Amino acid sequence: MSTALHSTPMHHQAQDHSEGMMARTIEQQTAKVPSDWFLWAAGASIMGSLCLQMSGKQHQALFVGQWAPTFLILGLYNKLVKVAGSDRMS
Repeated sequence: MSTALHSTPMHHQAQDHSEGMMARTIEQQTAKVPSDWFLWAAGASIMGSLCLQMSGKQHQALFVGQWAPTFLILGLYNKLVKVAGSDRMS
């Protein structure tokens, strides 16, 4: 790494690598969703998968059960957007 990168203040680096209009718009909308919705969605996915498994529908149970990590990752993204945002300088 060059020394010029280390001597540049952080806010200048952030400006050089700012998000595009689409990402900013998605983050503004995503930040409006309460974080606990994603936890409830993951829990519902797990419960739905369990019910499907108990009723003998293994393929559907696997499909629905795989939604849980996706909901949790979306919840993590939601939290990061609320706390840090993509273009925050401080």
